[in-house]
Amino acid sequence: MPDEDRTLSPYTGYTRAHWEATADSLLAAVAPYATENGSLYHLPGEHTSWSGRLSDGLEGYARTLLLAAFRRDEKALERYADGLAAGTAGVWPRVADRSQPLVEAASIALALRLTRPLLWDRLDDGVRQRAAAWLGDALTAEPWACNWELFPVTVGGFLAEIGHEPEASRAAIDRGLERIEEWYVGDGWYTDGPGRAFDYYNGWAMHLYPVLHAWLADDTRLLDLYGGRLSRHLADYARLFGGDGAPMRQGRSLTYRFATTAPLWLGALTGRTPLSPGETRRLASGALRHFLDRGAVDDRGLLTLGWHGPDETVLQGYSGPASPYWASKAFVGLLLPPDHEVWTAREEPGPTGRADAVTPVGPPNWLLQTTTSDGLVRLHNHGSEDVRYDPYYTRLAYSTATAPSASYDNSVIVGDDPSRTGIEPLGAGDGWVASRHTAGGGARVVNLVVARGAVEVRAHLVAGAAPGTPVRVTGWPGDGGVHAELLPVHNLLDSAGVTGPGATLFVALARLTGEPDPLPLTESVSVDVSVSVSVDVDVEGQGQGQGEYDLRVSWPSGPSTCFRFRASDGRPSASSWSVRPR
Repeated sequence: MPDEDRTLSPYTGYTRAHWEATADSLLAAVAPYATENGSLYHLPGEHTSWSGRLSDGLEGYARTLLLAAFRRDEKALERYADGLAAGTAGVWPRVADRSQPLVEAASIALALRLTRPLLWDRLDDGVRQRAAAWLGDALTAEPWACNWELFPVTVGGFLAEIGHEPEASRAAIDRGLERIEEWYVGDGWYTDGPGRAFDYYNGWAMHLYPVLHAWLADDTRLLDLYGGRLSRHLADYARLFGGDGAPMRQGRSLTYRFATTAPLWLGALTGRTPLSPGETRRLASGALRHFLDRGAVDDRGLLTLGWHGPDETVLQGYSGPASPYWASKAFVGLLLPPDHEVWTAREEPGPTGRADAVTPVGPPNWLLQTTTSDGLVRLHNHGSEDVRYDPYYTRLAYSTATAPSASYDNSVIVGDDPSRTGIEPLGAGDGWVASRHTAGGGARVVNLVVARGAVEVRAHLVAGAAPGTPVRVTGWPGDGGVHAELLPVHNLLDSAGVTGPGATLFVALARLTGEPDPLPLTESVSVDVSVSVSVDVDVEGQGQGQGEYDLRVSWPSGPSTCFRFRASDGRPSASSWSVRPR
């Protein structure tokens, strides 16, 4: 790596030269693993995706080609030209409905579109015809109902540009862009398909592909639409990076690592960003350096399957040896010329480095809690759910310093079941967020967190459980060099309690901090609970509470707020409890 430049980049030391050196190193490291004809890249390791070794080899080609395209490395592109000729001559698997080659076709098409004068225009006519035909299957292949809808869009954009099946290409573009409108929920946020799956696919797919398509097509209308959404998204997104550069450990496909920086660069590339050039580079370089400094690249120069180093807990069934190379998307910033202000401006602090903040994020119903003293960001999740990928969706909280634990951190365990399904947002506001979910045995739990600085007040109202049902409330895992605390306040002994007749409120204080000597929790916040509950017992002995719980939270140097838990329709049931500030 080049020497650090602490004048231009006082926070990370990284400049454009460091990004170029990283790209060059990654490209050089994968080259020995290409097949003789260059059409497949079989990276080492025993882990194979559910699509099989052939598809995994195509993935290695496609994702590293995308890196070469962003780098505009003509020598490397010559190797990939040979691989394209061989791959489309019968080596590569066909693009079929819901098949992994559909994903890789998008990377290949985008790379060809980005480097057309350097690669596509230099190919023989026969190779071009075969490549267009292979890519053409993506125009009609059925994608999964999620970010996959954008892969035919990306292929269609390239094929329309070169005049191949223009009507089918246009139809694929229109169909995919129309479909993602169903999942746009406002304020720059998409769900990754039906439901409430909010994660990094917003940045490295739902925004990336439409914005790049509009930019490459020079379509002002589309760029205004999708670029405007990107800009709004970045206002929230910039808060997901810790002071040490770490992205939030939440959601699936985390092995893509610094692909999290792609939307930051994309905003600068298209001029659709609320971030200053120095802030953009500080956040992006911080994330790149975070992973490079912590073993994401092994001694062969290869990205491993994991987070820092190898880590199978962040993998999915579709993860193959070359899957981490979706991190190539991070290098979209290299499309900006060296004299662009995003490269020449002095680094500026991101949101985590400017001030403590507790920020509600409306569409996913999140609360982001940031402290400058330790650079930690905590995400309180009261609206994102995808039970297929638990535990990276279904926990109550995530951070930039901790990973979900096998012992069910940040959970409400009713009986012995830690389930959290059917998450229903109940709103977010100034320093608070609330939700409701279904827990073990069908019980319903209303959750509230109130936060200030590093301190959290957590309240959980459990209804619909038999009297005497054990309930355990868990807090943060104590890892990552940070200190975790959980202090019982109401109806808990240590972290455990039992339900009474009707609905039972459990309250605890929690904190995750990197400070060596924080103020005791009991001196950081005052919590008072008042209860007014009568109990009716039905014929099965199940009690249902009628009345109200008031929770007053008072800060030593701040406001006092009261939250009321009540049966909203006057006829309480396990699903009718709500919470609102008073």
